[in-house]
Amino acid sequence: MKKISALLLLTILITGISCSVEDQGYGAEDLDCWRDAYCVQERVDISREQEGIIRAKVDKRWQEYRTVDLPEKFIQWSVAKRLETMERFRKHQPPELSGPHNAMVASYGAMRKDSQFKINNAVKGMGFLPKRGKIKAIIKMLEDTGDNPFPVKLDTLTALYEKAADIYDMSKQVSLELYATPEFTTQTFLNQMLNPVAALVFLDIPSYKIKAIVHLIHPDDPNLSDYERDIVRYINLIHSYFHGEFSKDFIAAVYHVVEVYDNSPQKEARGRRITP
Repeated sequence: MKKISALLLLTILITGISCSVEDQGYGAEDLDCWRDAYCVQERVDISREQEGIIRAKVDKRWQEYRTVDLPEKFIQWSVAKRLETMERFRKHQPPELSGPHNAMVASYGAMRKDSQFKINNAVKGMGFLPKRGKIKAIIKMLEDTGDNPFPVKLDTLTALYEKAADIYDMSKQVSLELYATPEFTTQTFLNQMLNPVAALVFLDIPSYKIKAIVHLIHPDDPNLSDYERDIVRYINLIHSYFHGEFSKDFIAAVYHVVEVYDNSPQKEARGRRITP
């Protein structure tokens, strides 16, 4: 009996090391999702990402997901709306809140102590990620032009969007986790650490929905690969390129596209899946 109790205690201690809240139903404030002030997401395996395969622990079990490229009509819509935004800024007009930049991100997985619900929704700024073979060159270009006047920066961004198909990896959308810290965990961060799946909805006509596996990458994690460091650097750099310098780099969020739906109100759409 003592041996069984000791074994049970050892199992609890081992399984409690990772960021897991299935048993408690609480948030990261009750656990340790952080290692020396950086977070480690242990539930996404991107080792076969270049093959188009992501493994993730979703709903308490490891599953395999095949990524897809964004459909051409999504890309055309996103690029056109982004180019329109560049024009609005050139004319000193406020940007539209609808469109491809602001995604409503739904996630689920864990309850914080201040809530009775595991589900969450938050608006996140979204963008494209350069292809693996082009990301270093784009980073250097942004670093070299970071001190340019804002109108010149708009021209730089416009040039990137005009060559979107050649520059960007269309199997991904990217964002930043701006607010999660060891002292405070946002619900989105907590859910994606525990259950790394999300649905993104873009408010516009046409409207699209993306279902994705989310890979969170902390800039201070000493075990990042060279490519992961490039991802973190690029997303933070493109964010500050437009919004101005920040005092630190933020956690990068890579949304690996698995399914895409047309959420437009037309009869042939209405939430129908448009990817294989």
